[in-house]
Amino acid sequence: MQHHTIGFDLDGVIADTGAAFVRLACEEFGYCSFRLEDITSFQVESCLGIPADKVEEIFQAILVDSLGTGLQPMPGAIEVITKMASQAPVTIITARPLKAPVTDWLDYFFPTETCANIRLIAMGDHDDKTRYIREHKLKCFIDDRLETCLQLAKTEIIPIVFAQPWNQRKHSLHSVNTWQDIQKILNKKE
Repeated sequence: MQHHTIGFDLDGVIADTGAAFVRLACEEFGYCSFRLEDITSFQVESCLGIPADKVEEIFQAILVDSLGTGLQPMPGAIEVITKMASQAPVTIITARPLKAPVTDWLDYFFPTETCANIRLIAMGDHDDKTRYIREHKLKCFIDDRLETCLQLAKTEIIPIVFAQPWNQRKHSLHSVNTWQDIQKILNKKE
């Protein structure tokens, strides 16, 4: 499989959104009694003692101002994506509805040459990624949302689960734990 046929989700795969959420929940709202490992559901309010409106407020802050909220890249993401983008376009498909905060974030953390070779799709709907993945002729997609990966598994698209505490329930899909694991997959496919 060639590099240009692999796509990526943004939050929880390229961007360490879980860590940003944990930090903001504590710093901004005083919810400091949990760790990332305690977020065992994609529906954060179902596993933490934080009201749904506060969870929404924290995520909204990250979506609207990724740089201002201190959202960081996952370890190794910059290096692997930069290498991939030097060989072929890299496609990022995010369920975020706003493209500008993501573009600003990518421009801040990634080299200009890398950003010029990133195709960013902000499509606004977790359950419609399959359509966009097909439109961009991707054969494989890496996402932290297990439900998305399970949807993709019913198609010709190969899903890879980026392991996070919220996607650890039993499944038989291929998983990766780090960007070094992704690099190993890319090395095998070259």
